[in-house]
Amino acid sequence: MINFFIHRPIFACSIALLMLLVGTVSILTLPISQYPDIVPGTVQVTSSYPGANAETTARVITQPLEQQINGVEGMIYLSSNSTTNGASTITVTFDVGYDLNIASVDVQNRVQTAEAQLPTETQQAGITVLKESADITLIVSLSAPDGGYDNTFLGNYAQINLMDPLSRVDGVGSITIFGLQNYSIRIWLEPEKLAALGITIDEVKTAIQNQNKDIAAGNIGQPPVPDSPSIQYQLSTLGQLQSAEQFGDIVVRANNDGSVVRIDDIGRTELGAQNYTTSTTLNQKPTATMAIYQLPGANALQVAEGIKSSMAQMAKNFPEGVEWEVTFNINEFVKESLIELVVTLLEAILLVVAVVFIFLQNWRVTLIPIIAIPVSLIATFAVLAGFGFSINLLTLLGLVLAVGLVVDDAIVVVENVERQFEAGEKDAKRAAEKAMKEVAGPIIATSLVLMAVFVPAAFMPGITGKLYNQFSLTIAFSVGLSAINSLTLSPALAGSLLKPREGETKFFLYRWFNRGFESLTNGYGNLMHVFARAWWVVMLVFGGLFFLTVYLTMERPTGFVPEEDQGWYFTIFELPPGASLSRTEAVVNKATEVILQNPSVQSVIQVNGVDFLESINVSNFGFAIAILKPWSERTTPEQQVPGIIDVIKADLDKQIEGAVSVSFNAPPIPGLGTTGGFQYQIEDINSKGPQALYDITQEFVAKAMESPVIGKAFSDFEMDYPELFMDIDRAQAEVLGVDVGSLFTTIQAYLSSIYINNYNKYGQVYQVNIMAEGSARSEPEDLARLRVTSSGGGSVPFGEFMDISYTTGPVNIPRYNLYTSTQIIGGPAPGYSGGQAIQELIKIEKSVLQPAGFGGEWTGLVYQQLIAGSYAPLIFILGLMTIFLILSALYESWAMPLMILLSVPLAVLGAIIALGIRSMPLDIYGQIGLLMLIGLAAKNAILIVEFARELRIQGRSIVESAVEAARLRIRPILMTAFAFILGVMPLVFASGAGAGARHSIGTTVFGGMIASTFLSLLLVPIFYVVIQWVRERFNMAKELRPSDAEADPAES
Repeated sequence: MINFFIHRPIFACSIALLMLLVGTVSILTLPISQYPDIVPGTVQVTSSYPGANAETTARVITQPLEQQINGVEGMIYLSSNSTTNGASTITVTFDVGYDLNIASVDVQNRVQTAEAQLPTETQQAGITVLKESADITLIVSLSAPDGGYDNTFLGNYAQINLMDPLSRVDGVGSITIFGLQNYSIRIWLEPEKLAALGITIDEVKTAIQNQNKDIAAGNIGQPPVPDSPSIQYQLSTLGQLQSAEQFGDIVVRANNDGSVVRIDDIGRTELGAQNYTTSTTLNQKPTATMAIYQLPGANALQVAEGIKSSMAQMAKNFPEGVEWEVTFNINEFVKESLIELVVTLLEAILLVVAVVFIFLQNWRVTLIPIIAIPVSLIATFAVLAGFGFSINLLTLLGLVLAVGLVVDDAIVVVENVERQFEAGEKDAKRAAEKAMKEVAGPIIATSLVLMAVFVPAAFMPGITGKLYNQFSLTIAFSVGLSAINSLTLSPALAGSLLKPREGETKFFLYRWFNRGFESLTNGYGNLMHVFARAWWVVMLVFGGLFFLTVYLTMERPTGFVPEEDQGWYFTIFELPPGASLSRTEAVVNKATEVILQNPSVQSVIQVNGVDFLESINVSNFGFAIAILKPWSERTTPEQQVPGIIDVIKADLDKQIEGAVSVSFNAPPIPGLGTTGGFQYQIEDINSKGPQALYDITQEFVAKAMESPVIGKAFSDFEMDYPELFMDIDRAQAEVLGVDVGSLFTTIQAYLSSIYINNYNKYGQVYQVNIMAEGSARSEPEDLARLRVTSSGGGSVPFGEFMDISYTTGPVNIPRYNLYTSTQIIGGPAPGYSGGQAIQELIKIEKSVLQPAGFGGEWTGLVYQQLIAGSYAPLIFILGLMTIFLILSALYESWAMPLMILLSVPLAVLGAIIALGIRSMPLDIYGQIGLLMLIGLAAKNAILIVEFARELRIQGRSIVESAVEAARLRIRPILMTAFAFILGVMPLVFASGAGAGARHSIGTTVFGGMIASTFLSLLLVPIFYVVIQWVRERFNMAKELRPSDAEADPAES
């Protein structure tokens, strides 16, 4: 079959051109993203119990919902927050790849089962169940630089006018507006006036409900009617009110004398905000910040361009003084990373071409391996499209590593054709036929080995499988296509383009190189004879290297994925418990000024009144997202994210008083965790209460910060938020004619806001809420002066039957997997890995938590890291077993694969030493590199063992077969090895966006390939000598006649 292509070169070229064409079309149509869809999906359940404190909310709303939701199919963990404003948020996290449409339906069904157990107010306000996307594509900010519009206007303008058109942009999944203050009809009541008139809150509620509702009024003249009128009239009237002024005209009471009491008589109405608990700024100016999330599989770059185009069109109709800008675009990191990878790819190709040319010293000969590179790589995109993959960091990284692989087979072909010329063959086609007869088997074997080592990894579950899948299959596809090229195009071109060389090359550098290489080859052959005679010493050395490999691998710190400079980071600010929103705004404003002074910072998004870690509204928390300048303007270490954080943190500590600040890099995989570093949950598994949980959390954090392994550890859980406890004398209240139920309604209406019904405006539905004027509830003393209407028609001040005492309590009750919990976030100290930090916290858990009766669990990134770590040994074992079985089938021998696989530890040793030299952990990219090295080490060994086997069958002695095979294959082995090693060098020394991943995998395969190449050349021939002698000694070498067996492995 191969000879067919040698004699039909146009046919072979047509196949190659077709592969290029299909691959090019696929490049234009494949989606582009940072990562494939590898983040666990979440479903969020939100509800509220207005006016309830955190503990009441957790007990009355959150726990009943959690108990029903827990165990829903596909769930991996469940977390919740219950806050002092009565808000409950439950987040259900599902396994990677689980269908979120099914998940949301399942959760919704379980929520409906629990609704009967919830308060009426909660059911009335509604419970929402929404799929949550974590893949933010970009953030668009709407601002008024001249200060002409506030947050409320900007946020609602964005919701009313921008969200719907942007949601229709192809690839957009959802849009969230940070700190959105929805419009609401706010009715601000004056308690003194209500008390003076003897009007109860229930009267106000009933009046609003009755006078603000749509009605179906019917018709005049609608059949059947007696006289069949000629005209039929549709009736209409003012039902649902249309303006704040109309709400002010609502009649609350009609008196006997004909007078009426309206809302305007007991308060005021306005179109305000549903809540006033947060505020957002961009560079200290009011802003509406929209986060745009893309759909799975969408092209991130196209989504971003679509959003920008749509915004530019809508901006023509913006109010005077309103501007927009893209403040954060993950595509900048993706684009920069992809550009860096493409540059790396080109650098790798140039280095590979240089190596091939130096060894082959002929442009005709060099051209054949060069052609193999674009054909194999570009055609790979067609296979990626067929498997539903995307162009992302993993697939491009796989292609960079594949450059040195796809050229290998073509090098083997042309090198062997050249050897046929040197042996006296004059006809190029005949030389190609002879060469392919010798190398077709090794090419197929090595390609199958390289492909097979990645196949088991592709079927691993969870995020590990997703990461391995796209990376490893990309390499496998490219190697498979390379093998096809090497069996079709390369021999066809060799038979058409190559010709015997006449005499020795005249260029003196080539002559020096050839003579030097010939001397190296002869010296190498002599050394192999020496090693063969001292085979037992060689095997002892190998045994020592094997145990050294095991020891160093066990001692190497581990990690999951390296943190990257993604062009942004965030800082959390915590003020003393109970600090007001205005106080928080003042502190975070000052901090924003400090951050903006750093020359590497481009802009700052500031959100006040939000705890970023828990995603809840808390007045004493705020955070700032620092958007950095392009990577090309930040080239020094202090201009990278870690350096910027250190510099700005020092400035904040000097200039900001009254607040604690902590900064974190972005999570390395967007959506997988809130921050970079670790996230750990301390659980109250024995129901010891919030105070005991707080105390143990403080002890745990203190212990962690004492360790040199932990760089930072932080918990936002506090127990000393100021509270007022209302001790109601219920008997005294009844004596005074105060109904306790009416009292509770009055307290809720005055102090926490009551949702009455709805108001339609601008095509949106908004709430109607009542609450006391701010002047009646600004100080604790105001509480005793509030009055409630008694059954006798008079009013009674709260102070007559209520004592007020000061206390403290939690502002939020977080829960994790049904236990009250606290979250610890942090990261390792410089010089330590994430894996070492995990082990250190496990020790602290055993010494602090377990003796006290508390438990702990990992979440977010570390949860996935631990699962990935458990799969890694299985992946390597399956890879080795797959190679072993394929080689056993190819050679019909159980022993020959052993000769080949003994070279694998040598590659692993080089990789671990290289990681140690650079003080890098063995993360998942390093693990992928080790998996790749299994195939590469086996490939080099196959080239020697296969030729030694053929020579032994021809009647050579065992040692002669091994030494001669090593001498014959040293040139292609070194050529392909140097091509691969130099091809990955750009990864080793990469910089800019996405450099962390490239450093990790590049260092692993670089060190491993160097060790594998040189140690395998020295040891694999000896492996063959020893194992072949054992086979023959015990009559296991079926390919030989019994009379051919030798008595001693080193007799020759």
